[in-house]
Formats: sequence, C-alpha cells, structure tokens
Amino acid sequence: MIEVNKDNFAGEVLVSAKPVLVDIWGPTCQPCIALLPQVEVLANKYQDQVKVVKLNSAENRRLCIDLRVIGLPAFLLFKEGKEVERLSGKDIDIEEIEKFLQAHLERV
Repeated sequence: MIEVNKDNFAGEVLVSAKPVLVDIWGPTCQPCIALLPQVEVLANKYQDQVKVVKLNSAENRRLCIDLRVIGLPAFLLFKEGKEVERLSGKDIDIEEIEKFLQAHLERV
C-alpha cells in the first residue's frame, strides 16, 4: 500500500485509472491500528481491480479537513478523481470494508 500525503494525493488518487480506496487512519486510533494489517491483505487481494492507499490523519490534518473527515477510521472510495462513497466509524470491521469494496467493483 502506498502512503499518500498532501504532496502526492492528487497523483496517486485523483488521476488513477483504477478506483482508489483511501484508508484514513491515525496513530492513536486503536481501531485504525487493528485494521491496518487486514487492509493490507485486502489491498493485495484486489490489487488488479482497485488501488488501496493509506493516509495518516495526524500528519495530514489540512488534507483531512479538505476531505471532510470527521471520524476515524475512514475509508473513502474515489472513481475517476471523485469521491463516490465513504465508510467510517470505530466499529467497522474488515468484512464490512470488503463488502463495501465489492459492491462498488461490481458497478465498474
């Protein structure tokens, strides 16, 4: 998974030919930390269909404000440079994230 920030967000997310799932996490967010390795597995599983990137909210506060992120963990799905849907909340599990992703990939 690629780590995105204010400098490479546009290039990695907004101009991607594939849909992009942005995992927004924080170093003090325990649900975020718990999900990171599972999201990595998901990224590998769907690597031919979707790009999965991660964004550290603590290091990219301005970008998170611009993206209107109000809770962590947050998963934003971008297609053709536009956010199409998001999933957020401390009770998210990897199965919910995968169902969210599969539903969007079926529409591609």
